Amino acid sequence: MQADGRIVVNILQQGVWDMPYESMPLAAGYLKSTALSEPRIAAGADIRICNYRGAVTLPVMAADLFRGEMPDILACSVLGWNYRAFGTLAETFKQLNPDGWIIFGGTHVANQADRVFGMFPDVDVIVNGEGELVFRDLLGACLDGRSRHDLHEISGVSFRDVSGATVTTAERERISDLDIIPSPILTGAIELTGDDGRFRYDVALMETNRGCPYKCSFCYWGGATGQRVRAFSRERLREELELLAKLNVHTIALCDANFGLLPIDEEFVDDLIEIRERYGYPKALESSWAKNKSRVFYSIVRKMKQAGLRSSFTLALQTLNDTALREMNRKNMKVNAWEDLVAWLSEEGLECYAELLWGAPGETIESFFEGYDRLARKVSRIAVYPLLMLPNTEYSEKKAQYGIVSVRGDTDDFEYVLSHNTMTFEENERMQRFLYWARIMAEYMVLRNIWVPALRLAGLTQSQILRDFESWVEKSDDPRAAPLLTAQALAAADQQAYGPALGYLYGSEDARDLLGRWWAESMSPMLPDGSAALLDEIFRYDLLTLPVYHKEGERRTAPLPPLVEVEGERYHLRRGVELGFPVPEIVAELRAGRDPDLSPLPTRVDLYYKTGFESFAETTNHEEIVYFMGMTLDQVTAVKIAAVAAEDAGPDLLPTEPNRLLPILREHGGCS
Repeated sequence: MQADGRIVVNILQQGVWDMPYESMPLAAGYLKSTALSEPRIAAGADIRICNYRGAVTLPVMAADLFRGEMPDILACSVLGWNYRAFGTLAETFKQLNPDGWIIFGGTHVANQADRVFGMFPDVDVIVNGEGELVFRDLLGACLDGRSRHDLHEISGVSFRDVSGATVTTAERERISDLDIIPSPILTGAIELTGDDGRFRYDVALMETNRGCPYKCSFCYWGGATGQRVRAFSRERLREELELLAKLNVHTIALCDANFGLLPIDEEFVDDLIEIRERYGYPKALESSWAKNKSRVFYSIVRKMKQAGLRSSFTLALQTLNDTALREMNRKNMKVNAWEDLVAWLSEEGLECYAELLWGAPGETIESFFEGYDRLARKVSRIAVYPLLMLPNTEYSEKKAQYGIVSVRGDTDDFEYVLSHNTMTFEENERMQRFLYWARIMAEYMVLRNIWVPALRLAGLTQSQILRDFESWVEKSDDPRAAPLLTAQALAAADQQAYGPALGYLYGSEDARDLLGRWWAESMSPMLPDGSAALLDEIFRYDLLTLPVYHKEGERRTAPLPPLVEVEGERYHLRRGVELGFPVPEIVAELRAGRDPDLSPLPTRVDLYYKTGFESFAETTNHEEIVYFMGMTLDQVTAVKIAAVAAEDAGPDLLPTEPNRLLPILREHGGCS
């Protein structure tokens, strides 16, 4: 407590990735702005947001949190990757302040009181739903001198009474009028700028609505699955957009489950485009798009295309297997008409990529590969994720019915599926290896251009190429393969293992030499004589267009390309790259289903690489990574709307399905 009698409240968040920029603490901002709207709390509490990057260690967080004025309340926004860390900090806090309150909130702990209190007995209160009004009431109770063991009158919480028994109060209704939550952006509850006056976060997070009408078996989006969608007012959202535009915010990332579902979503895009015309920002919009595409969605996509507003979209199908779809509670979704959607996007000049899960009950290895390669024929990129079971989902609650065997992660608290009724341990181990190579090589675009030409000209499917690379690397005696194999051994139970592997592939000349050796030794001999030279050149082009990035400690034989500015953004420019074929044109024609002239033709291209890739090189944020690939000037200036999501939580911006850490990273109001 401060000398003036005010209580000290620390709201704690920690992201999953270690990035130069912080992830915007939107969840904490909502809590703070709502609490401070109560005059008594504003006068009686000093509320501080403590926001940490993913790599910040427990000792560092503890020293920062507990030096100086000791908090009276430690409120933690808990997600699967920080659950254990925050439980440990709770223990440390109670050693220093035995009378302090520890509050846990977020979808990973909601409705999980017995487990949380059993693992971390120092936790006092668990919030079981939307946190804003509950948090306000808890601070009021503390200011009133109430005991943390006597919170019976506050709905939506679990606590332990004086006898140690767990008490769960009545469920609190979800907030119907979202505008009663003061905007943390407009009120200043979130510090938007750093000491240099510039926007301090990687992207600006916003919510336009809450709720999801679907009940997918693997998803618990903010606890609002199967709920009516509620929207913030257009006036409020426009004010937030305008303020962010004045701060030159490049990307708006929406924390919505189904953006593009409501007419107000089109109004939001109209306002965004108009504000961008006046201020030059924002330049990109990322979201999880509506699963079933309506007239509103198609109208929004066209408007964004015409305005040159960038976005990423995902065909988040999860599986193409009917049995698995039925078990997911997704059989009745219209996402299965995805081929028509891809065709429409192609006609509009837009690009699609897709998302799949491995490990869903009802899926088999054969059905997965069939769906994977079927998608690869139509879309430019496939993101694949292992099924993770999250608390409060149907898969988690029906483990016995599905025969699911799982294990918790080494550093996180997610449940990794090992086997079930249609998947053996051995099959899962085989597929986990494939998923690793598919993610680092295809999802994260180490190879991008080769897939369609290899299929069209050599009959090689994407999964065949990936499995060939997997086999070659695992048999190789090349020491340059060691970083990739080390990460592979960890990746099945630790999503963080992908970071070092990606940093190595993007930023090491040794890694590129290793890829070249694999292609020459294993792939080139399989190529037809008539197309081998062209496919070899397209593969070389893939390596040439990897982002400009030098991983610290790796050898460098050439200086970084010089810097230029294009449309207000800085790029490295590699001039006069010599190719034996007009590769960009040929790849574009093959992707469009046409038959281009494949004759050799010496070609020179200038390649532009957006700067700032070091902020994303070792993250799994493929939604941002795509913008750093080498491009021709036409590609740089062209409208880049990357694709469309047919389904829930598109990985693009905020997949919030239990299986994607990206949506979780957005740290949106408890939505994981």
